[in-house]
Amino acid sequence: MSTTSHPIFAKLQNPIYQAIMLLAAVLVFNLGFLAFRAGGMEIEQRFPWTIAASFLLFFAALNAIMSLFAKNMDSYWTRSMLSFVGLAAVSALLAQLFSQLSMNDAGSYKWVYIVLTITYLVFLLMLTAMRKIVDFAQREEWNQPRLRQRRRR
Repeated sequence: MSTTSHPIFAKLQNPIYQAIMLLAAVLVFNLGFLAFRAGGMEIEQRFPWTIAASFLLFFAALNAIMSLFAKNMDSYWTRSMLSFVGLAAVSALLAQLFSQLSMNDAGSYKWVYIVLTITYLVFLLMLTAMRKIVDFAQREEWNQPRLRQRRRR
């Protein structure tokens, strides 16, 4: 697959940069949560857990799409998995810090994290299979279908 040479796109192809960018967004949204609560707005205490889960899902989708442009899928998968685990752990720690609730006390967010992890793996597997099919189709010559002889009984 072809890639563009735009510098932002080149950085987005690295899963570590994706995770760092989304972790910064999680931090900004959590600080906004604190600012709104300090301003007297009624916001649910579990909202930082919603922020963490939302950006984890965004990472899963972004990362899976960007895997289509990876040159070496093995190294991309390794960095991608480590980035996902790092983002999940650090965003959970930030959510716990900002909400003052552990994952168990925050309701069903433990299950949300499990579902997001499974979803992430399914996204990666789907797009990897799609990429292999497209690569195979591009290598194959499609001038004429192969004729197969049937066995007669």
